[in-house]
Amino acid sequence: MAEGRLPHIVLFSGGTACRSTNLALCSKPVRLTRIVPAWDSGGSSKVIRESLGLLAVGDIRQALITMAYGEGRSGDVVKLCNARLTTGAREDARTEFALYAEGRHPLLERMEPGLRGAILNYLRTFQSAVGDDFDLRNGSIGNFILTGAHLAHNRDINTAIFVFRKLCDITGHVWPSTVSPAVTLSAVLTDGRVIDGQHRVTALTDEEGAAGIREISLSAGADGAPANDAVIESIESADAIVFGPGSFFTSVLPHFLVDGIVAAIVRNVHARRIFIGNILQCRETRGMDLARMLDVAARVWHAQGGSEMRLFTHVLANRQLLPFEKSAGAFAYLGNGALEETCARLGAEAVVGEFEDAWQRGQHDGSVVADTLCALLPVHAGMPPASA
Repeated sequence: MAEGRLPHIVLFSGGTACRSTNLALCSKPVRLTRIVPAWDSGGSSKVIRESLGLLAVGDIRQALITMAYGEGRSGDVVKLCNARLTTGAREDARTEFALYAEGRHPLLERMEPGLRGAILNYLRTFQSAVGDDFDLRNGSIGNFILTGAHLAHNRDINTAIFVFRKLCDITGHVWPSTVSPAVTLSAVLTDGRVIDGQHRVTALTDEEGAAGIREISLSAGADGAPANDAVIESIESADAIVFGPGSFFTSVLPHFLVDGIVAAIVRNVHARRIFIGNILQCRETRGMDLARMLDVAARVWHAQGGSEMRLFTHVLANRQLLPFEKSAGAFAYLGNGALEETCARLGAEAVVGEFEDAWQRGQHDGSVVADTLCALLPVHAGMPPASA
């Protein structure tokens, strides 16, 4: 390992749940790579995906903007990419979009010509592709720019991300775990019902949530869902591979089902493999505890060929301060269950701490999580050993 090389942390998760951890890690002396789902099937991403046959870009754009914010990038390009169109009348959204596509928006008018020209090119490429009947309401300008770049660069999402990072002056990396545009997520409940689509799994009814999820699957047509080459390279160079926080069955666990992900993790024998338990249950995990989630992850890991290596080296679990169930809003706190016994059986070390944000109930304190992750980095990565 080259002297002076920053430790590399690869973070598998979704969007909002790991935002505070992402932001805190941006202030650490580490290289950070986010791996996000490619099976988003809701919101404006769904409309773009179905209209153009492209990979969903919503989670990618959100992670890139989080990275920009964490790195202190708050210039006009970042503001532009974080903007959304009106939710009002359809014609109003089209009028508003024209301000951007024609370069008349104040954020664009004060940019230097080269930068403005590149952004306008991508917006116009997007506009031409979707046509006049596309419903632009509540659309993300960042999604439109990233989609335009995706189309302009021969539908190569990695090149589009590279361009987007350069536009926003982002240092950290964000990659979808697969570049297959047709990949979809399904879940089978314990009563045999099949729930198709990531957006439906994250929004299980109370009755479906009570039944619980038995298994999940990814489908992507004849070509399958091969891992993104950039993700494989990131895993192989990682000093820590972190899973979560995030929606367990839709944002974390499905990455194991992408062809080549588990094999790449197995090849990296030196990296810490760390699971971050959520603070709260969600619609996907009603009635589950952390120990049970670890068992489910281990079962999928072994089914995907990971049996020659223990899945996690460390598990971050929020300390249970009260001997009874407590809720925050609509969901109960995630209990730890038989954590010590499960970790001993799986060969992982349980790291129990007070990881909840004191000011935002049910959310992680990103600074505490980031400090813990850095303390767990292997000695050769230039950070304190795990026992420090």
